[in-house]
Amino acid sequence: MEARAVVTTSIGKVEFTHVTVPDPTPEDVVIQITHSWISNGTEGSMIRGERISGDTPRSDTDPMPFPHVPGYQKSGVVEWVGKNVRDIHIGDLVFATVSPVNNMFYSHGGHVSPAVTHHSQVWKLPPDTDPVAVSGLVLTQVGYNVGMRPTISAGEAAVVLGDGLVGHWTAQSLQARGVKTLMIGKHQERLEKFQLASDDGILNLGTHDMVDGVRKWSPNGIKLIADTVGSVPFIEALIPLCVHDSHISSAGFYRAKGHIDIQKLRDREMSLHAPSGWSKERMDATLNMILNGKLRTLPLITHHFPIFEAEEAYNMILQRTQPHLGVILDWE
Repeated sequence: MEARAVVTTSIGKVEFTHVTVPDPTPEDVVIQITHSWISNGTEGSMIRGERISGDTPRSDTDPMPFPHVPGYQKSGVVEWVGKNVRDIHIGDLVFATVSPVNNMFYSHGGHVSPAVTHHSQVWKLPPDTDPVAVSGLVLTQVGYNVGMRPTISAGEAAVVLGDGLVGHWTAQSLQARGVKTLMIGKHQERLEKFQLASDDGILNLGTHDMVDGVRKWSPNGIKLIADTVGSVPFIEALIPLCVHDSHISSAGFYRAKGHIDIQKLRDREMSLHAPSGWSKERMDATLNMILNGKLRTLPLITHHFPIFEAEEAYNMILQRTQPHLGVILDWE
């Protein structure tokens, strides 16, 4: 069957076009997409040819991953249900992850409609849910993973490296646990979107020294380094400020520079956490936190583009022509 999709055809080149998708099976649902949320970092890296898969850098011997349908998250309304699907019905508002596409480098993609999607990758939403708020659920879950994985108690101090979407949702997840949280980044307009509790803070690397700033913010040390940008030098600079039995939790993409000296962690008996991908349990927990207001998504959206202007949206992200954070493609 035919569908509309965002397709990246070569390095830096994106277009909105028609593709074919497999006919639905009894295990599938078909969704008319209303909104899809661009994952700026992952999708941008894939479109630049830097990755061969989600967490794997592309080597010189790997093929270029084109053409492919980028993305992995969207919301919409169910228009067809396979006979073996029991808990989803026509007319339901849903979130979906990846959906199969034909004749592409990858067999699945995100920004496609109608989306033929296996029922295991579809989450039924309450009827009064704002579909935009949950259209980035997978990426929100990445921040949830980073913030929830380490053992840390209320009142202890955590540093979040990065003021992007994952950095914000990591910081929000830590706030939900009562953790004292400092967000570090380079974009003041993004940092100011972090809603501070009484002991929280922000640190702009353009105007402050990182180590000195963290030491002043938490003179008794930090329990967690949460890296969402993929910087081993930043991590290593902060290790001397960590207390005993502290943690590193990472969702950063390090390309071929992700090596860290375990010996440097041993004096403080530090643990390294590297969550990846998504699971039903974590997606369910993330969705619940969005619905109850503990994870905030709408305040992080800076741009909406109609789907036929997808090329302009990606050009803005890839060329950084203007400040941006959450970027939504509107399909209606």
